[in-house]
Amino acid sequence: MKSEYEEFSEPQKELLSRYVTTTVGNVFALRNLPEVIKGALFSRYSRSALGLRSLLLKEFIQNEETAFDAIVKPRAAFGPEEAEDQMVATQKAQNFYDRILDGYGDDSIAELGGAHLAIESISMMAAKHIEDCRIGGSPLEKSTRYIYFDQKVEGEYLFYREPVLMASAYRALYINTCNSLFETYSLLIPQLTAIFEEKYPRDPATSKAAYSAALRAKVLDCLRGLLPASTLTNMGIFGNGRFFEQLIHKLHCGSLSELQDIAEKSHKELSKVIPSFIARSDREHRHHRGYEDYFESLQAELKMLSNEHQPRLGKKAAIEGSGVRLIYADSDAPQRVAAALLSSRSHRALQEWQDYANTLNDDELIKIFDSITASRQNRRHKSPRALEHATFTFEIVADFGIYRDLQRHRMLTQERQLLTTEYGYWIPHDLIGTSMEGPYVEAMEKGRAVFEQIAPDFPEEAQYVVPMAYNVRWYFHVNLRALQWLCELRSAPAGHSTYRFVAQEMAKQVTEKFPLLERFFKFVDYDGYNLGRMDQEVRRVTQQDKKLSTV
Repeated sequence: MKSEYEEFSEPQKELLSRYVTTTVGNVFALRNLPEVIKGALFSRYSRSALGLRSLLLKEFIQNEETAFDAIVKPRAAFGPEEAEDQMVATQKAQNFYDRILDGYGDDSIAELGGAHLAIESISMMAAKHIEDCRIGGSPLEKSTRYIYFDQKVEGEYLFYREPVLMASAYRALYINTCNSLFETYSLLIPQLTAIFEEKYPRDPATSKAAYSAALRAKVLDCLRGLLPASTLTNMGIFGNGRFFEQLIHKLHCGSLSELQDIAEKSHKELSKVIPSFIARSDREHRHHRGYEDYFESLQAELKMLSNEHQPRLGKKAAIEGSGVRLIYADSDAPQRVAAALLSSRSHRALQEWQDYANTLNDDELIKIFDSITASRQNRRHKSPRALEHATFTFEIVADFGIYRDLQRHRMLTQERQLLTTEYGYWIPHDLIGTSMEGPYVEAMEKGRAVFEQIAPDFPEEAQYVVPMAYNVRWYFHVNLRALQWLCELRSAPAGHSTYRFVAQEMAKQVTEKFPLLERFFKFVDYDGYNLGRMDQEVRRVTQQDKKLSTV
């Protein structure tokens, strides 16, 4: 009986099996293929009557123009010369791939291939600019709670030496201040560790490894605020071609030298693996030049308009310290969600359901909501998309450390202001009233004084000297579904106590305004914890021990 799927000869199967997980059936994955070939293959696929395996065989493997053999040479055969040969082959074949990618789709074709990019020894502030590009990329950054940041290389602490500041009259002041912040951080680590060991003694039933890890996390969580925004970190990013193209565009246009340097280096290295996808982000490419003109015009116009309109706001409001404030919510949020839930299981217009939902009383709305929340057993059971019909805007003033943690949520709209010392700073509760409070406060005040000296001349570069404990102002515009995920995840016991508060507060303010929506935050954890990561570390160490015992 003839198969409904493609059939291949034995030699063809042998050849294809290197590049697909199976040569039979209708579901398979690609393997051992460079990103440029995978992207071009999928883009051609949308305009071909052939199956993907036949297309790969006939138009790529057997097509001399693709330089297929040279590009996909087995990794085991690679030495320095072979790697260079592969890059040369990729460049020679680039016209073919560019023609395929340009001819068989729009910008979304660039999402069909991706790359893993490592960016090391960049400032924590630069990392935030990179993570501002939200869609299509998955970043991972060096953690301040698992890694000690007081290491020295050749006698120097690891922070970014900003070129403009290093060439200015502020050079010595900048270096000395950053060194002072690191010295205080290093000085307080053993002192705070000793206090926590006494305050939270190890339970004999808890392994030393789990206890040490949880203790280290709590110590470093308390002291991370001393680290300046110039602190060097490492990032790993996986992204598709469209993500990297847009990222490089933005970094090229950044006003900081560090961002421009990262853009140049990222483009150079990505050109070796996904050249066709990021070609338009080359600084000399006409598309980038057009983007740069647009970006510069946009920034200039917004700055001018902000300066023009700001005086009309009247006297500046007094600074009230850190906090979370719900400044906008859809007045009919519950009804919007209910209408969307009912609409998806009917053949009636959404407008009809919205009009109908406005006639429902609270008991009827509760019954609808309980029907989808009652069976949720944990936060990973995601609610229906109907929750995305309710939106909220929060303005948050909190320390830069909190911002670094919460900024990573990509399914929302967020913008921050420049780092400043204007909004005050966070002092860890565990330091208040101890001998460590003095050095901590002294370091914060020194950071403030130096920032205020530098900022009038170099407002953006001055951000590098701001310690992470200082508050920054930003906003979240988020739908209910994304807010549910954020609040339930970030209120978990293992989280940092300060961002747990922000997550808890956002959930509280929404449920205070709309009590009917409280059931959507059933896994928000409002409890406090001494060694919040202890349970997680116990599980991690126990799992490791079990694995070792079976080896």
